[in-house]
Amino acid sequence: QVQPVEPGGGLVQAGGSLRLSCAADTFSGYAMGWFRQAPGKEREFVAAINWDRSRIYYGDSVKARFSISRDDTMNTVYLQMNSLKPEDTAVYYCAASTNDKYMVWSWNYAAWGQGTQVTVSS
Repeated sequence: QVQPVEPGGGLVQAGGSLRLSCAADTFSGYAMGWFRQAPGKEREFVAAINWDRSRIYYGDSVKARFSISRDDTMNTVYLQMNSLKPEDTAVYYCAASTNDKYMVWSWNYAAWGQGTQVTVSS
C-alpha cells in the first residue's frame, strides 16, 4: 500500500506562487490527486492526474492557476500553485488510487497523506 507524504506547504502572499510535492516509495501505475479542506468546509477536489498523464483534471476554482504533474522516476507528484488567493488557504492532501476512472472523487482514493497547511495572506 502506497503511503503519500507531503512535505512543504507554507505561508505566501496573495498573488504569489507555491509548489507542493508529494512523495512515496512508488507511484508507478497509480492515479494521483490533490484535495484541500478549509476550516468549516468540506474536502474539495483540486487536481488529479492518471498513471500515464493522458488525463488531467482540475477543480473549477483552480483552473488556469494550478498545475499538477508527476515524475515517476522520483516517485513524486507536484502541485504548482500560481496567482494564489486568500480563499486558497486550506490543508492540502495528496492521495493515491489504483482506479483512474473517478479521479475527482475523494472516495476513489485509498491512500492519503497527512496534509500540509497552505496559508495565503491578503
